[in-house]
Amino acid sequence: MPKRILQGRVTSDKNEQTVTVLVERRFKHPVLHKIVRSSKKYRAHDESNQFKVGDEVRIVECAPISKTKRWTVLTDDAVSA
Repeated sequence: MPKRILQGRVTSDKNEQTVTVLVERRFKHPVLHKIVRSSKKYRAHDESNQFKVGDEVRIVECAPISKTKRWTVLTDDAVSA
């Protein structure tokens, strides 16, 4: 099964080797038939602490790293490879 890749914006980088990423998705409401925005925050592993608040990043699923971290930030090197 392929790993999910999500794109979002970094909202917090205060923790060591961890960033909080806000991922927003848009979908059509089944009853109201309008486009609705929904957002969710994910905690992702940032090995080198290179991402700062406001950066657009892509995160990928991984094995659990801690109680709340199940995602890893994709670097530009990993995307091109």
